[in-house]
Amino acid sequence: MKFRPFAKGLSSTSLILFTALFITATGNLTFMANVLNTYPPGSGNVSNLASLAFVFLAANTLLLAMTSLGRATKPVLIFFLLLSAPAAYFIDSYGIVISDEMLQNVVQTNAAEAFDLITEKMVFYIVLLGVLPAAIIAKIPCPWRGWLPELKARALLIVILLATAAAVVMASSGFFASFAREHKSLRTHANPSYTLYSAIKYASQAITSRQPKTLKVMGADAHIPAADQGRELIILVVGETARADRFSINGYARETSPQLQAAQAISFSNFRACGTSTAVSVPCMFSASGMADFDLKKEGTQENLLDVLRHAGINVLWLDNNSDSKGVAIRTPYQDYKTPERNPVCDLECRDEGMLSKLQDYIDNHPTGDIFIVLHQMGNHGPAYYKRYPPEFEKFRPACKNNELGKCSTEEISNAYDNAILYTDHFLGKAIALLKQNDASFETGLFYVSDHGESLGENGLFLHGLPRAIAPDSQLLVPAIIWLGSGFRDIDKPAMLKKRKDRFSHDNVFHTILGMMEIGTELYRPELDLLGCCKIPD
Repeated sequence: MKFRPFAKGLSSTSLILFTALFITATGNLTFMANVLNTYPPGSGNVSNLASLAFVFLAANTLLLAMTSLGRATKPVLIFFLLLSAPAAYFIDSYGIVISDEMLQNVVQTNAAEAFDLITEKMVFYIVLLGVLPAAIIAKIPCPWRGWLPELKARALLIVILLATAAAVVMASSGFFASFAREHKSLRTHANPSYTLYSAIKYASQAITSRQPKTLKVMGADAHIPAADQGRELIILVVGETARADRFSINGYARETSPQLQAAQAISFSNFRACGTSTAVSVPCMFSASGMADFDLKKEGTQENLLDVLRHAGINVLWLDNNSDSKGVAIRTPYQDYKTPERNPVCDLECRDEGMLSKLQDYIDNHPTGDIFIVLHQMGNHGPAYYKRYPPEFEKFRPACKNNELGKCSTEEISNAYDNAILYTDHFLGKAIALLKQNDASFETGLFYVSDHGESLGENGLFLHGLPRAIAPDSQLLVPAIIWLGSGFRDIDKPAMLKKRKDRFSHDNVFHTILGMMEIGTELYRPELDLLGCCKIPD
């Protein structure tokens, strides 16, 4: 049965125009809102805004016109509808940017994390803005007029769009020059063009990364100096989505880190992440390249911190209660704690503290050599913060119990998030207690640092993943906390305390761990070692 409103069918040109208008009007609410915030209509910008709206519509129409022809017209239009609908949901709901890094996070997200993102609103967006219009397009007849008439019609459409858009831009050249030069971030919310650009960029990088590469050896000279007679036992905790300003050890009004404060841990409160996503930050903090030279595409071609430690003969272990190590532990003993078959502390989900359950056995089974252990947390992974802690840690109430953050108040979201921070503090306290049990046999230490922060509704932003250049401090300022056992007698703790508010970053992780493990290598830069400033001369 034919679709009655268009029983006689529509030309391919009409279908393209209708689809472009629909996507522009319904899939770009955040883009339009940001433009209006930047150029308020009451400031004499009405004509400029009208010009921008037309050029944006023309650009979307050109995108569809140049990618669809012949029998591919309907499938291509349906593809763009189904692409733009979920993109619109995440952009409108969380203010995020669909970048190549964000798409990499999506691909690397496990089933449980993906399920946390599914909401009624998401289903509504996909059905109303994607599935329903796609079904309508599939039903509407689109008579084929032959290649020559179709090519002529398509060429005419493209010429008209280019000519009129160029004329509009020239008429308001000053406005468009300002828009292009001073407000580049606005374009990152353009849907579906930026989403498609990011998808192509990510696919290109994924294809390149699968090509055979020669692994560059790093730190082959790494060794334990003969003068170092003691054994090191160091735990590096890689946190997830934790903000520095939500820890009471950093001055937060709520008591969210009592265990760390009781243990007299030292916090570096001005510590910046390499990126705003796990996929970037975790490889970056283990890289010798540093933030300025870090290139995710190249990281798979060279060894990282774990390899350098193994060159020195260190016993290295990675335990993961997150999605995975993002390629960092690919050559290192690795254990997944996301399953109750391995993790003994599971209820609503498997808890971070389960990673501590067999660590003493591991330590006892390695009677010689230094030991370095990485614990990769689930931490504060959103948006379902309420799942990240057991019920007994719900200290701050009422807590948001919905993964659709728009249904919760700012206070409820903060309460749930802070409860998860409180549980991380509990987990770190238990890790420190384990190290204290081994203090007589080892020089023990713990270094906790999060991969990135999180937006909790400030300026309409939620979650994380904005490009680093435009990301707010809430996504970049992360906790970096060190606890040292009695074996670190050569560290001047008052000097460390003076450095607490100095500016540091993920660049310091690589060299601080080398310093804590007392590894000799040409890669080591003492000026980037958080403890290097504070070592008491022999």
